[in-house]
Amino acid sequence: MAKEPRERKDRGDREERDSEFVDRLVHINRVAKVVKGGRRFGFAALVVVGDQKGRVGFGHGKAREVPEAIRKATEAAKRSVVRIPLREGRTLHHDVAGRHGSGKVVLRAAPAGTGIIAGGPMRAVFEALGMHDVVSKSLGSSNPYNLVRATVDALKHQDNPRTVAARRGLKVSQLQARRGDTDGAGADA
Repeated sequence: MAKEPRERKDRGDREERDSEFVDRLVHINRVAKVVKGGRRFGFAALVVVGDQKGRVGFGHGKAREVPEAIRKATEAAKRSVVRIPLREGRTLHHDVAGRHGSGKVVLRAAPAGTGIIAGGPMRAVFEALGMHDVVSKSLGSSNPYNLVRATVDALKHQDNPRTVAARRGLKVSQLQARRGDTDGAGADA
């Protein structure tokens, strides 16, 4: 009998954990299977989830009903969440490119107040991530599945100054000072 309260508590914790994520439905696809009696319809959903504090994931779900497909996609997205380092919690540390299949994306850091300049599937990823300022361009495929995967691929290549400094054996302040020097040298040349 002591197990019941613990199970309820676990369920409550799971609901709290789930509520921290914001989910965005990116795409729904209706597919038909032709059978003897006619057509059987099914649905595929693409969902992006994030906590708007630097974590994002995406998932794909298929079912006979739309709500069930969305639920499956949301669960898959929560299992694939990754942490992305953001500068000042609002933009990228550096420009980056990503690709998946023929879908290619270019993401650029932007100054404060720029906003999210991105197309539909990419915008959903940035909003779920909690990014406020970014300029992006999609090249090649406009397939939402490829665009979301390419965007997440690009974000996974994002490095924060702390990891770069550790890899190079420098202090973060030295690295930041070098960035300032290179900006000034480029303007003079």
